Amino acid sequence: MRLSERVKEVTRLLDEHYKTEDKCYLNHTKPYELLIATMLSAQCTDDRVNIVTETLFKKYPTLESFASADLLEMEQDVKPTGFYHNKAKNIILTARRLLEVYNGEVPSSIEDLTSLAGVGRKTANVVRSHIFNLPSVVVDTHVKRISKKLGLVKNDDPVKIEFELMKILPKDHWIRYNTQVIAHGRAICKARNPNCPICFFQSCCKEYEKIEKQNKK
Repeated sequence: MRLSERVKEVTRLLDEHYKTEDKCYLNHTKPYELLIATMLSAQCTDDRVNIVTETLFKKYPTLESFASADLLEMEQDVKPTGFYHNKAKNIILTARRLLEVYNGEVPSSIEDLTSLAGVGRKTANVVRSHIFNLPSVVVDTHVKRISKKLGLVKNDDPVKIEFELMKILPKDHWIRYNTQVIAHGRAICKARNPNCPICFFQSCCKEYEKIEKQNKK
């Protein structure tokens, strides 16, 4: 199967089995809350982040309160998400920069977002897609793992994967691809125990093709 045919079949099956509207797995009510939640989600599950932010956003109800937070106290507040020293420091620095440079508003450009402390392309693209509805490809652990299994990408670096996917995915699938692949990764293609026998990607998954060839030997 050629790459273009594989992409067409993958996107068709994703649309057939999962919702096509935008869905964010991180709880938030304000743009800067999503930014902070996404920063916390690095090397941490969305479910755990949502538990932490439920208390965090009540304790710090404004951007100003995050900017003036005590570093050691913030470290304890976000400790359950891991890497809490850097996360706490970056949250405070980002809140201050948003107030000082962007008048308290979250910017929409990839350049402005990645100028914030601790904000990489993944975090920036989450904000761009869910807040501003700008076509963006978000590469998280699910997208990286499953895209490679399907044979859509060859790289291991998330940034390179992002640009690979941007080249081959229809632009109207950029945002939904992440949401749909997360759903698939949680339901069927789990990292530790993928349920290949019931997976609807059998006809277009390179990893499954390898498994079938090995079984025939």
